[in-house]
Amino acid sequence: MNKKTVKDIDLKGKKVLVRCDFNVPMDENQNITDNTRIVAALPTIKYLLENNCAIILCSHLGRPKGEFKPEFSLKPVAKELANLLGKEVIMANDVIGEDAKSKAKELQNGQIMLLENVRFHKEETDNDPEFAKELASMAEIYVSDAFGSTHRAHASTAGVAEYLPAVSGFLIEKELQFLGNAISNPERPFVAILGGAKVSDKIGVIDNLLEKVDTLIIGGGMAYTFFKAQGYEIGDSICELDKLELARDLMKKAKEKGVKLMLPIDTKIGKEYKADTESKTVKYTEIPEGWEGLDIGEETIKAYTEELKTAKTVIWNGPLGVFEFEQFAVGTNSIAKALAEIDATTIIGGGDSSAAVKKAGLENKMTHISTGGGASLEFLEGKALPGIKCLLDK
Repeated sequence: MNKKTVKDIDLKGKKVLVRCDFNVPMDENQNITDNTRIVAALPTIKYLLENNCAIILCSHLGRPKGEFKPEFSLKPVAKELANLLGKEVIMANDVIGEDAKSKAKELQNGQIMLLENVRFHKEETDNDPEFAKELASMAEIYVSDAFGSTHRAHASTAGVAEYLPAVSGFLIEKELQFLGNAISNPERPFVAILGGAKVSDKIGVIDNLLEKVDTLIIGGGMAYTFFKAQGYEIGDSICELDKLELARDLMKKAKEKGVKLMLPIDTKIGKEYKADTESKTVKYTEIPEGWEGLDIGEETIKAYTEELKTAKTVIWNGPLGVFEFEQFAVGTNSIAKALAEIDATTIIGGGDSSAAVKKAGLENKMTHISTGGGASLEFLEGKALPGIKCLLDK
């Protein structure tokens, strides 16, 4: 993905509109509980400051569904950003209204302002050309740095690129570098680990990765659909009955492509879907009636860990069990630890797998943790992301 970045364009003294991902979690008093996404935007913002730009930041927060809702205001973000930068961040009271326009007009080089939540306008998610044009009219250059939103064709992620020269910030550059290289030019052996509840969520990813990987490791709820497809009883385990044929096709494709497809050997089962339920470990072929699989077992952890020791590139997307419940987080945590110890490029593909790695305190041991859940998945599927496609080519 050879896209222009902030380094490939003359920014000096320009007014720049930057799309960030400030969709951060907050408590009921609007205190930010995790500022990771704000911190991730700092390298690009600091680079623009070094180039004496006037910086207009924009982002969405939550799902206000096109109307002004104070609980989704970006004011707490402006405050947090000012603390992190040690510099004033001017807050606009609207997005393309009088307040935003006049503040943008008066904005001096070296100053930063933040527009209100772009999703207070339904025109944002509709990718309305007029709305995109109004946004773009405040600046001379557009910088996209919200990877987690690039799979959405919204006004602030794609529409504005129709009216301004569009380049990526450092965050998107990093995502394209790691995810892009892993997909197009991996150091081998290349291993992908896919977890999560449903095969249907990952069909495109599995299909695309079977063209690229040497080994595909499957865990999480979707494994039981593969077991059922082979005719095994799976008790009350999660299963997509309408995807059995598909699971068989994917196993067949793996065989034809010479890809080693690894499924769990044993599974930790529970009586109920509850944190403190009675549990035991059984072979995957012996799941009794009335029980459900909630994690991978010790034998599986051992086999997967051994396979990972041979890898040079690993992509992981989706937990391998119900990691929210401590007794069923063993598989996910063990694989996170295994990845922390191997000598390979390790890429964690956003969403729950990122949460699991952070929960285990191992984020610093991974090569790259993606900031986009849905965007990472679509990228791994080989789909063109609207928010990337609209950027200038090198």
